[in-house]
Amino acid sequence: MKIRPFSLRTKLIFTFLVVIFFGGILTLIFGSRLVRNTIISQAQAKVRHDLAAAWMVFNEKLKDIKDIVSFTAARESIRDAIENNQTDTILRYLNRVREEYNLDILTLTDQEGKVTCRTRNCEVVGDDQSQDELVKRALRIGVYAAPQIVLREEFLKEGEDLVERAYMEFVETPKAAPRPENREVNGMMLKAASSILNEDGQLLGVLYGGVLINRNYEIVDRVKEIVYKEEKYKGQETGTATIFQHDLRISTNVPNEKGERAIGTRVSKEVNHAVLVEGKPWIDRAFVVNDWFITAYEPIRNINDRIIGILYVGMLERPYIDITNRVIFRFVIIAAICVAVLLIILFFSTTRITIPLQKMVLATQKIAKGDLSHKVDVKSRDEIGILADSFNRMTKDLEEAERKLIEWGKTLEKKVEERTQEIRQMQDHLIQSEKLASLGKLAAGIAHEINNPLGGILIYSQLLLEDTDKNSPYYENLEKIVKETTRCKNTVKGLLQFARPKEPEMTLTNINDVLDKALSLLESQAIFQNITIKREYSSSIPRIIADNTQLQQVFINIIINAADAMEGKGILTLKTSLGEDDQKIEISITDTGHGIKKEDMNRLFEPFFTTKEVGSGTGLGLAICYSIIQKHEGTIGVQSQVGKGATFTIKLPLRKEKRDG
Repeated sequence: MKIRPFSLRTKLIFTFLVVIFFGGILTLIFGSRLVRNTIISQAQAKVRHDLAAAWMVFNEKLKDIKDIVSFTAARESIRDAIENNQTDTILRYLNRVREEYNLDILTLTDQEGKVTCRTRNCEVVGDDQSQDELVKRALRIGVYAAPQIVLREEFLKEGEDLVERAYMEFVETPKAAPRPENREVNGMMLKAASSILNEDGQLLGVLYGGVLINRNYEIVDRVKEIVYKEEKYKGQETGTATIFQHDLRISTNVPNEKGERAIGTRVSKEVNHAVLVEGKPWIDRAFVVNDWFITAYEPIRNINDRIIGILYVGMLERPYIDITNRVIFRFVIIAAICVAVLLIILFFSTTRITIPLQKMVLATQKIAKGDLSHKVDVKSRDEIGILADSFNRMTKDLEEAERKLIEWGKTLEKKVEERTQEIRQMQDHLIQSEKLASLGKLAAGIAHEINNPLGGILIYSQLLLEDTDKNSPYYENLEKIVKETTRCKNTVKGLLQFARPKEPEMTLTNINDVLDKALSLLESQAIFQNITIKREYSSSIPRIIADNTQLQQVFINIIINAADAMEGKGILTLKTSLGEDDQKIEISITDTGHGIKKEDMNRLFEPFFTTKEVGSGTGLGLAICYSIIQKHEGTIGVQSQVGKGATFTIKLPLRKEKRDG
């Protein structure tokens, strides 16, 4: 049964409907983006204001501690007790102040910064606090307060409970930046120190005290109470606040999956880089523990303006997303009503368009039976004439497209040829590897057969040499036999090492340390005395899983070759870096020697190939290096210009470390 074609009116209405549909889609996309950006920007403005309020709470707490310490240090009773050496009176008074104002530490030092009274642990005194940044400044007269990272050793002097509060094991957090350690033993304190002066203005000592932030939720809960007023959305707290020690949450009301405070979790990688590395504020959406928040982060700095942590406030993103979705849904309903009205209007207006177009159909049917060069005669300048002109342009465009298609076919053939050439090069590399493997088997057989006879010759010739008088005419000949036999034995040893390489013993390896160890074994040799060694190590490259002994052998071989090429005078540059794809470590060794000839480049890693004089090398060093790097799933290559030197580049893959447990 033949299907009846749609009428022209139906097609026009359908066409307009498609236009309206896609126009509506674009409007919906841009409109929703505009609505979303407007709502989110308002939320970001609010969270920026919330962060300012959080800083007020934070600084207010720091100021309270500063006032407590400075007022206590200014008390006449404290000054008199110090001058009269009344230790018990000082201890009782300071201990009462510490307990009354909920300070975690309150400690007194003498004018040299040595502790004379420690309220939490009165038995531990005499330690030197003069290098503490706040105490150091207070010893020069004044009152100072700032956040500070306090070491575990200092907490041990104050009490085990502070050590336990500061200690935190890292909790695995999605999107967090990797760190080599898995725990934190130091703590962050809000700390103040004040000079104690006698009536003559002379320094009697320094009083310092502070509050440990780790697992202390006073500040973050105060921020939440003031800024967010316990607001909830679908049973979940909408506002949160956190204090980070570096990237670790040490005080927070952000909940984890169990609904508990997410202590021990860490900040996301993007925020870590922006705030802790670049020192910039972050005001944007961020993934916080297990949900998306609209957040504001700013670095916390110590008295030396070093970044030691982050202050954070954030609002749950979901309420704003739901508001956006509701606005967009209403927008869609309105758009659908408008489309329905437009369809009614289109139904009546298409009648005036279809009549002249029917005449155009007759002309297009004739053109469809001809070739692309056929043109429609354009006799009018109305809508039909414009349509005919468009048809003529279409046929011209088809001719142009056909021409471009032919050109593209030629281009494709060229690309296929280039790809074929690459495949041939890969095949040549595979054939080379098979040749080396076959040569290795042959070398192993030969080395095994001649190793024992060579050993016998060497032993007996050495015995004859020892028994022969140095004035004997045979002594020099025997000495040459021993020397040449030793060289043969070293060659056989190299053959065995090449043919039967030892399987690498993979351990966690620092490439910079391996390079330094290789240099330390060679720098004392005479050939290196006039060579300038430049180390351009990257401190950011991670450790890799590798056999450091075998890699050291590779580096020693290449460095010795470089020294020989420079004839003991020049510049040797060792460089390490992370590859462009962050998946490989690159090690380059560059010399300023005579370089390598172009015809020798492809044979460098072949066994027994050497450019050195006869007797100066076996030609196995670089072949063994090539074998070791292949065992590590890496690559080794060389670039050189005759007369300017050579650069050997080694690329080793990164392997992820396995976590314990």
